[in-house]
Amino acid sequence: MLLIVGGFLLGGAYSIWKADSETKGRTGPQVAFAVLLLVAAVLATVSGVLRLV
Repeated sequence: MLLIVGGFLLGGAYSIWKADSETKGRTGPQVAFAVLLLVAAVLATVSGVLRLV
């Protein structure tokens, strides 16, 4: 279950990272939220792998 959650969070981080503006690029809050989701995805995935071991 944690591996699935990690995958969804990773997809969300990728989606936010790719949603940049044509003129301004990525905004500060956008980068911060993408990094936060990436960290959460890594933690969920590692927790899922460790639970399997």
